[in-house]
Amino acid sequence: MNNNFKWTRQLRYQAYQAWPQEYQTLLKEQVAHSPWRLDYHIQPPSGLLNDPNGFSFFNGKWHLFYQAYPMGTVHGLKSWYHLTSKNLVDWQEEGLKLLPSTSYDSHGVYSGSALPVNDKLFLAYTGNVRDENWTRTSYQLGAWMQPNGELSKLTTPLISKPPYGYTQEFRDPQVIFYKDEYFLLLGAQNQNKQGEILVYRSPDLDTWSYAGPLQFTQQSMGFMIECPNLVFIDGKALLLFCPQGLEQSNLEYQNIYPNAYIIGEAYNIETNQLTQPSTLRNLDEGFDLYATQAFNAPDGRALAVSWIGLPEISYPTDPFGWAHCLSIVKELTIENGTLHQRPVKEMSQLRIDPPCSLNQSVSQINTEQNRYEINLEFKENQSGKIHLCSDPMGNNGLILSFDRRHGKMKIDRSLSGEVFAEDYGVTREFTISQEPLSLQIFVDISVVEIFINDGKQTATARIFPSSEQTTLLIECDHAFSGTLWKLRKMNE
Repeated sequence: MNNNFKWTRQLRYQAYQAWPQEYQTLLKEQVAHSPWRLDYHIQPPSGLLNDPNGFSFFNGKWHLFYQAYPMGTVHGLKSWYHLTSKNLVDWQEEGLKLLPSTSYDSHGVYSGSALPVNDKLFLAYTGNVRDENWTRTSYQLGAWMQPNGELSKLTTPLISKPPYGYTQEFRDPQVIFYKDEYFLLLGAQNQNKQGEILVYRSPDLDTWSYAGPLQFTQQSMGFMIECPNLVFIDGKALLLFCPQGLEQSNLEYQNIYPNAYIIGEAYNIETNQLTQPSTLRNLDEGFDLYATQAFNAPDGRALAVSWIGLPEISYPTDPFGWAHCLSIVKELTIENGTLHQRPVKEMSQLRIDPPCSLNQSVSQINTEQNRYEINLEFKENQSGKIHLCSDPMGNNGLILSFDRRHGKMKIDRSLSGEVFAEDYGVTREFTISQEPLSLQIFVDISVVEIFINDGKQTATARIFPSSEQTTLLIECDHAFSGTLWKLRKMNE
């Protein structure tokens, strides 16, 4: 079998072991010839990566899973791929871990979370099942992972069906331990085709009682909510989620679906609501961020990681047999009512000395390869452009334009290389504060992650430049300062 064929439903849901070894070898050879493989971001060995799952700290290591379909760049029979790390930067591949193997997950192991309990790691996930008419049934399932990595699934579902008034669009369980009790949050759709977040409670992870829909807004949240996450930062409740079909009057966004958040003063478990919720806000101002998963780590930090990719979008890596990646890990804080997202401090372990200093109004550097971190400082009332992954003439690349006088920033990827997802626009424009501008930018071959003003805003973009596009060009109407570090590859 070659890998140039039409993806039928039968092929998408064929058991992994039914795929010929010849096909899998050919697929990995195809991946190896891709011009856009990443150096320090998590990416799939082959096939499709999407939602991060099970982000946790257990048995002395960080654990992270992601939804995987290893046989191609389509959404097919999903499983969880497992990685571990000692520093949140260098990730070791542990392989496929949670596979479809029962009558409750026969058509895919869908997204979920993980929670250490005593000396084991509890995994909660959605099992996807289809009948002969392709009608979906969703089950919320559990499994235990031992310190040696052995995994055993629970024989019966945690939650076998949605509550009355809700459809089978019912998935992505997040399990947390809060005030001496376990809580489970689920993305859901009611029978009026409106998105909601449902909450369940349990004293023991075995018996779950329905607490009702989470109260956090009076606005319609579109036709479905995916990937709800509730974390606590200095007593405040941060709710992250992905509303699908959201009206633009409720949140301005250009991506097919946004990743959004709300900050509450607290979570009231008796009334099941966020108290004094903020307005709905975009988690990221860029093009490609979705399905963020966050958790309260035992070291006191709230940590998050996201899927850099979007549902229902084709990417230029697809013909090379792989698709998508995960973001770097971010630390979340709330300061003066504002969410800050910063790269975890461990990211500095990737830096290769010596750094390159910048202090001119125009700087041009041939970075040789698009793998670096750059920190920039601009004074008040400055304006300029930053060309990332450009040719030496500065005629292309990902272009960041900023105007401090008017508090505006624009990101343009129309000339950054292979063009894709044009239906959702090739530019993003947004407001930034009029204080002196600081930028921290991570570039990794075909991914750019931008942190604005100490993480008050972020912007994420996939780009697919040619091999000649390795120039960094910074143009500004006044002198600025900055530092550039080349970065090493993961696990080097």
